[in-house]
Amino acid sequence: MNELRKINDLIDPQEGHVTFEQLRHENGQTYWLASELMERLGYDSMKAFYKAINRANKAMTGLGIDPFGNIQKIVNADGSEDYKLSRFASYLVVMNGDTDKPQVAAAQMYFVAMTRQFELWLENPEDVTRVAIRQEMKEQHSRLAGAAKQSGVTEYAKFQNAGYLGLYNMMNVALAHKRRLKPDELLDHMGTTEMAANLFRIEMTKARLEREGYVGQGKAEGIHQHVGKQVRNMVKESTGKNPEDLPVKRRLADVEKQLKLGHKEMKKVDTPKKATKRIKSEK
Repeated sequence: MNELRKINDLIDPQEGHVTFEQLRHENGQTYWLASELMERLGYDSMKAFYKAINRANKAMTGLGIDPFGNIQKIVNADGSEDYKLSRFASYLVVMNGDTDKPQVAAAQMYFVAMTRQFELWLENPEDVTRVAIRQEMKEQHSRLAGAAKQSGVTEYAKFQNAGYLGLYNMMNVALAHKRRLKPDELLDHMGTTEMAANLFRIEMTKARLEREGYVGQGKAEGIHQHVGKQVRNMVKESTGKNPEDLPVKRRLADVEKQLKLGHKEMKKVDTPKKATKRIKSEK
């Protein structure tokens, strides 16, 4: 408990050691205001903080959890926009925060410690971020497929492999063999750096195809491969490694299972006792 309190105090040591629990509001529901959490985490504007909120929203969408039940947009008395966050949403927001900020890094340590009581064993904040990025990739893949079709692509699998060839210098089957995975498991084991690289490849290819217009199957594949090579060089320059040599991470399906359990348990904790009794009596 003392260790947990020390970690919690690190969230904002200059504000009288205000704890996460002390920031909560009770008004028929338990919630935390994004504006208050934002200040404790070292952000100076809601615009900058919204990226973490949006990532939390996408993570819940990917988990099949209703975001509206956890993140509710409101307007304050002064006309400014704010959000009511559930405990689970607050957890996701913190885990998707900017770790260059010492307050965020400290808050992540606190949440890792706090969530162990919910049997949520996710020691690495990156795992939570991966869930959000994968949802973004699914959405962008759908948009890329639309742009490819408009560009004259009729064999989408070949078009997709052209992007892999550019980024990894090998087809997806060869990459899967190298990592001792099945081709459809590749995304499930990518880290945030690799996922971000693929997301950028997808977005840039889509933009290029939309700019070029109808180009046909062959040229579209060439564009995808060229963009993949450009992103490959960026990864090598930033990490010192080729994309195919980036580490294989924990299976996302296992992470999602843990998060779904955590959501269920956190919801129980913050459900008003009267409401809980009423639900039992109705049964």
